Amino acid sequence: MSRVLNLPIVAMICLLLAACATPPPTPSVDFDVDHDFSGDIKIGFYALSGGVTGSNPMELTDFQKDRIDEALRSALDGKGYTLVDSTRDADLLVSWHLNTVEKQDVRTTSSPNYSMGVGYSRYNRYAMYNCYNCMNSTDVRVTDYTQGTFIVDMVDPVKNRSVWRSVTQSKMKGEMLKDQATIDSAARLVLKDFPPGAVKTAP
Repeated sequence: MSRVLNLPIVAMICLLLAACATPPPTPSVDFDVDHDFSGDIKIGFYALSGGVTGSNPMELTDFQKDRIDEALRSALDGKGYTLVDSTRDADLLVSWHLNTVEKQDVRTTSSPNYSMGVGYSRYNRYAMYNCYNCMNSTDVRVTDYTQGTFIVDMVDPVKNRSVWRSVTQSKMKGEMLKDQATIDSAARLVLKDFPPGAVKTAP
């Protein structure tokens, strides 16, 4: 028995599969080549961590910041580091910063408007559709979105300067900061190349 799938449903399935196949953003990583990361075992949080800036900075609540802290703590714990509460005991201090910018995605598509009727064509004497007097129709779609830049630094507490930085960008969605699993995945992604020279693990 054969079945015919509804075309709109097929199109929707294809879009969902394409969205699932989209790879996560690749972090941009840089570090101080003179710093020896091999002796860094204990990590604490930088006192000024958790800043938010930008053209339209998001107002993060304390519990939203706690979710990001917890995600970074979990990712570092998974790498074998010991998280300490006192900065005096830390070999490195982790600090994160979020920059948000309002942007627009403008997409323009053009398509001909066909007039319907019987007309003469050199290839088909009688054509149901003719385009001798048709004009192109331009469709402009403007989508407003917030681009978020997530920056994570590892700060040398003795020198009080960053020795490692990872930056990743993505479109911000309203529900992102409500889902701990999504934040955990983002933390593992941004820290996947820490420390430098370590064996990479799946995000």
